[in-house]
Amino acid sequence: MQDSKSVGVVIPQYVQIDKPLQLKSGLSLDSYHLVYETYGQLNAARSNAVLICHALSGTHHVAGVYADDEKSIGWWDNMVGPGKPIDTNRLFVIGVNNLGGCHGSTGPASIDPRTGKHYGASFPVVTVEDWVETQAQLAEHLGIEQFAAVVGGSLGGMQAMQWTLDYPEKVRHALVIAAAPKLTAQNIAFNDVARQAIMTDQEFYGGNFYAYDTLPRRGLRLARMLGHITYLSDDSMAAKFGRSLRNGELSFGFDVEFEIESYLRYQGDKFADLFDANSYLLMTKALDYFDPAGSYDGDLSSAFRVAKANFLVISFTSDWRFSPERSREIVKALLKNKLNVSYAEITSSHGHDSFLMTTPCYHQLVRAYMDNISI
Repeated sequence: MQDSKSVGVVIPQYVQIDKPLQLKSGLSLDSYHLVYETYGQLNAARSNAVLICHALSGTHHVAGVYADDEKSIGWWDNMVGPGKPIDTNRLFVIGVNNLGGCHGSTGPASIDPRTGKHYGASFPVVTVEDWVETQAQLAEHLGIEQFAAVVGGSLGGMQAMQWTLDYPEKVRHALVIAAAPKLTAQNIAFNDVARQAIMTDQEFYGGNFYAYDTLPRRGLRLARMLGHITYLSDDSMAAKFGRSLRNGELSFGFDVEFEIESYLRYQGDKFADLFDANSYLLMTKALDYFDPAGSYDGDLSSAFRVAKANFLVISFTSDWRFSPERSREIVKALLKNKLNVSYAEITSSHGHDSFLMTTPCYHQLVRAYMDNISI
């Protein structure tokens, strides 16, 4: 059922950017389009805009529902809306589907105007820096010269950080939630296994499966199952599933027996029907490549030397994928630059997915911070 404090029915909007985009890879796109949604009203001073950056499998659909599907609730509807921590009675909130995605923005499943065919494997690798540039183009289209805040969790938090580096004058506050300054070797390894699951699927056809009217469903399913395990904590899995058996007894075979197996397969099947395999490859590569300190001999504080924003950095105790230690690295680098930083480590049993949950102290913290942003 729709939340009584929801923004209500929303409609996606599209913008065509007919301006060449030079990518970090050295390649370029002559033009592209982005799909986005907005919630609340832009004030007369255009000073109350908040950009929400999505994580790996997120979309532009941050809050509200679509008129033709009451179950289509935005992925962060518990956080964004009238009277919610990111209050649309006061703020103008924007959600955008990143370039290379598969929910409306130009991506591998889009038609390449040069060939009349799907981009497929020819779609260039994109980075967090590239996404920030496209988001800046969207802001220009909307007449927004400066964001009151840029907010994101996980990969979205990386985008929020990058905004403060690439456009330090255009963001007053950055909320970096359940993020990291770069991936560990273990995280890169998880991403590579996920990509290999997709790329070795016989239905992948080198990324050009569109031409064969098929999908690498098995590979994408396995990739999502692996990823989903890393988003949860051992405690949350134990509390929700334990060692419960679907049929109450062992079958001494290799079909689904444990409830956790059933859950993961369900999540994998659902994801395989909704997400594009090539987009999944691109998103995980963007994660791997993010490393603002890389150009400064690994010195993160030097990378943040240009930043001017105020920061709220949040981590969660049970998040082993992007642990609190990684958030503290960010905080340390910001403090070395004498920036205004608030940091909180929230007790939660939900693992990396904690940033999507309604933990009261977490929501109260975000609410208090956002309410104190001058607009």
